[in-house]
Amino acid sequence: MNNSHTIISTLFFGVMFLPCICFGQQESKQNYTLFNPVPKDLMREMETDRPDVTESPYTVDAAHFQYETDLVRLTRQKSDEQETRTLLINQGNFKIGLTRTTAIQIGFQTYGNQKEKDLNSGSVTTSNGFGDITFRIKQNLIGNDKGNFALAVLPYVKFPTSNYEDSRFEGGLIVPMIYKLPGEWNLGMQVEVDRLKDRDQQTMHTEFLQTLAISHPIIKGVEAIAETYYTYDFKAHEISTYLNAAIQMEVAKDFQLDAGINYGLQHHAEKHYFIGASYRY
Repeated sequence: MNNSHTIISTLFFGVMFLPCICFGQQESKQNYTLFNPVPKDLMREMETDRPDVTESPYTVDAAHFQYETDLVRLTRQKSDEQETRTLLINQGNFKIGLTRTTAIQIGFQTYGNQKEKDLNSGSVTTSNGFGDITFRIKQNLIGNDKGNFALAVLPYVKFPTSNYEDSRFEGGLIVPMIYKLPGEWNLGMQVEVDRLKDRDQQTMHTEFLQTLAISHPIIKGVEAIAETYYTYDFKAHEISTYLNAAIQMEVAKDFQLDAGINYGLQHHAEKHYFIGASYRY
């Protein structure tokens, strides 16, 4: 078994058994489960893993679900040899609370359209269809229900089901955290290690990601988010840095809309433009 398969296998078993370990450590007053729902009057405020790259350390309440999606996302990327444009429609993340501090997430890409242009020959290749499926588990470790600091771990495995791009099994571990500051300011941070497919080849590489995000309400029901993050490819010794901005608006209770941009500063870094939505029940 090669190194990438070993890493993905380890992550998969971690995903499967982590909730069992953590569930046994919960206090009895927190023993809400998929079959013993958190009462609506005890539910936390709605927290989403979007629109910024920095994930939320808070989980969906037990026996409740939350759906978050890129309604439309356009991605552009350019290397010395190739230019790629990808349009994603309904890139969703379906989340279900298992316990008071554990939730599972199933991500999928309903439709993707990808155009690749060879900059040397000028030839264009177009593909489209259903995308990859991702399985994630979020385990809150600190501050899910109280306090000004929260921390979680979020391992994931991505399954190569895409019809529009050449993908492989990928996996990683995400560690998001947040500080609630005075004056309704929030400071989010995240570190992440991923095992990913190389950009133009079937080989794999390890990548490190670190984010810093700050958010604040600008008017009632509307929050502004500014973020920066970088990725480092250990194989190519390549760093990519991004500046991001987004707006998230509460349309109704447990329903939000958002829009934003993730702008890669380097020539090879991706540029993302998106409109999204989130709903909780």
